[in-house]
Amino acid sequence: MFGKKLVKNMIERSAENATDRRRFLQSAGALGLGVVGASAIGKASLAQPAATEVAEAAAAAPSDGAVLNFALNLEYLEAEFYLHAVTGEGLPDSWTTGKGTRGGVTGGYEVPFQSPIIKQYAKEIAADEKAHVAFLRKALGSAAVSRPKIDIRDSFTAAARAAGLIGEMDTFDPYANENNFLLAAFLFEDVGVTAYKGAAPLITNKTYLGAAAGILAVEAYHAATIRTSLFEKGMSGPVKKLSAARNMLDGPPLDDQGITNFGEANINPTDNNGIAFGRTPGHVLNIVYLNPGQVSKGGFYPQGVNGEVHVSG
Repeated sequence: MFGKKLVKNMIERSAENATDRRRFLQSAGALGLGVVGASAIGKASLAQPAATEVAEAAAAAPSDGAVLNFALNLEYLEAEFYLHAVTGEGLPDSWTTGKGTRGGVTGGYEVPFQSPIIKQYAKEIAADEKAHVAFLRKALGSAAVSRPKIDIRDSFTAAARAAGLIGEMDTFDPYANENNFLLAAFLFEDVGVTAYKGAAPLITNKTYLGAAAGILAVEAYHAATIRTSLFEKGMSGPVKKLSAARNMLDGPPLDDQGITNFGEANINPTDNNGIAFGRTPGHVLNIVYLNPGQVSKGGFYPQGVNGEVHVSG
């Protein structure tokens, strides 16, 4: 059986709000946490100052549920992007409900792939991202946020203009051809890897942490596949511009890297220890909101993401 202070900490950190924490407590026995009554936990917090300090510290940090919902917002975006690219359609409506304001998706259609191999890559990644949405929604249960409003049309044009890929009066369509699709995927995939790396220290539940690590590994495979495909096509120039734009949006340290380094392949962007870098949720939102400031909406999420973690910077 878990200690009372540990169970209280898990309750405080495992859901979005007080209602979800009560629901977590009621189902604690079914999850194998042992039978710890609510009154016993309440008395423990009154009798032991250390327990109060733990609760205060937990309240100051995002709960595990809030972190997972932040990830779910990102997975909605990736799933919609890839599913439209390979099928011309997005997520089923029944997979987009939940807490917060539910929004539609602007843009997206089937990419006219020229390479059968890259089309296969895209199909596999789309299936993975769809599965990530399903997994996170199931893990969160009734605490899951709904899909926010997503723009996968005009947002890419804004990102491409900011990166200097196109002129101020030009447009960038990520679905027009295979190369555009790969550049758009590059914009997402590296951010996904750094998002899970940065969020991992915020998760206290080992089961959730293990799942997040598993998703991180899959996102890293995706990113390496996209980076390799771009390298093989000799597209280091436009990739470098997109990388510089991400560096500008999320600010120092300037960790983002292109697909070449001194003319050599740089498929895995790491530090001198061969370790991938991470981004805070706020810095991730700087990129997907396409704004280096502290804002709560913009870019790919015109009305912002749903959930407790929603402000950039």
